[in-house]
Amino acid sequence: MAKALDQARRDFLKHLREVRQVSPHTLRAYAGDLERCFGFLKEEFGGLPASAEVSAVTLRLYVARCAESGLQPASLARHLSSVRAFFRWLEERGRIGANPAAALRGPRRRRRLPRYLEEHEVEALLKAPQPEDSEGLRDRALLEVLYSTGCRAAELVGLDEDDLDLRRGLVRLQGKGRKERLGMLGRPAVAAVRAYGEEKAARRLDRGPLFLNHRGGRLTDRSLRRVLERCLRRAGFQRGCTPHALRHSFATHLLRRGADLRAVQELLGHASLRTTQIYTHVSLEGLRKLYAQAHPLGQ
Repeated sequence: MAKALDQARRDFLKHLREVRQVSPHTLRAYAGDLERCFGFLKEEFGGLPASAEVSAVTLRLYVARCAESGLQPASLARHLSSVRAFFRWLEERGRIGANPAAALRGPRRRRRLPRYLEEHEVEALLKAPQPEDSEGLRDRALLEVLYSTGCRAAELVGLDEDDLDLRRGLVRLQGKGRKERLGMLGRPAVAAVRAYGEEKAARRLDRGPLFLNHRGGRLTDRSLRRVLERCLRRAGFQRGCTPHALRHSFATHLLRRGADLRAVQELLGHASLRTTQIYTHVSLEGLRKLYAQAHPLGQ
């Protein structure tokens, strides 16, 4: 029976990879979280138990053990999400009678507001690349696309030239779960991509991936971060910034300028409006600061 539970874990991870088509990063997170949970079960039962032996009490003990080990609330919440998803999957397929993780709850975590750049900071960042060489043309184009579309880093580096319609200012993005959506390219982004494309064509580089590294291969997420760090230094930034911070900036600036929340949800590729609503709090924080500075009685 213990082998059945271990086989169920392998089947679940296969389901995530082949059916739900989660990203490699997400798959590793699920695998690591379940490995930790299974380690606890082996310790408690003197070996891996049968699935029917795992009770709600056992899983609550697991939650307590994770909390005692110093796991941060955000990490603990992710662990619990993985465990709940696994046992829910077992229940849906009739491998267990009742889901012991159904009522599993972790500590309530305080939701942090996302970090973002102000509009003038984004302008300075976009001007940082030096377009006199191929690297500068590429860096300008990728930063423009990143901010113009609000896409994720993985979506950006996964772009192919065929995904772009520069005439209409559109780009096809493939988000989480292989879900596709359209992103919008503003005129500066279109101009930057055209200039970079012409330079690629002149050097007869691979016309498949949109953004290439210095060896001619597809740019990676890690390389994108290095590009951003280099441009931040050139722009004179004293604090760090991730590619995701530009996504946060994109959403925050749209809402500040009156964009509809559901439109922002669609552009970000969020499955739930609730995920997008965090940006309304960011916008309110910005309005409060402006109010305090500008209103005679704001202080």
